Amino acid sequence: MAVPSPPVVADAAPDNSLMEQEKLEKEREAFLKQFKSQLLEAREEVAKAPAVCAFGERHIQNPEAATICKACYDRLQERVDVFEAALHIDLKEAAQIVYDAVWADPSEPSKTYVNAASALLGELRKRSGVSSLLGPFHPLGN
Repeated sequence: MAVPSPPVVADAAPDNSLMEQEKLEKEREAFLKQFKSQLLEAREEVAKAPAVCAFGERHIQNPEAATICKACYDRLQERVDVFEAALHIDLKEAAQIVYDAVWADPSEPSKTYVNAASALLGELRKRSGVSSLLGPFHPLGN
């Protein structure tokens, strides 16, 4: 005895599935277009917004707009770090500089303090990379 096979409905399923895929693809495209437009709008807002000081918590009033680029800021920060390191001179080294300056020229006792101060400032300038020339002919460091 032969068992009758159920009727095949092959055309309905693929058309429905194909239509759902097309609908899903259109929804994806619409979502991507909307997302891209929102992303472009956000970028424009960021580009138009003034850059403010990154250390806002240190300001009593509202921070002002930043007027220095990151590369220049980094270069200045490096220079400040060098200056700060120069100020951390060891007490024994500073005392030795003062002692050497005082006894370098004992012929004029009135200038011993000036000699000591000059020697100490000279050493700090040397360590920090600052030229001892001041004024309009001061060479710019690179």
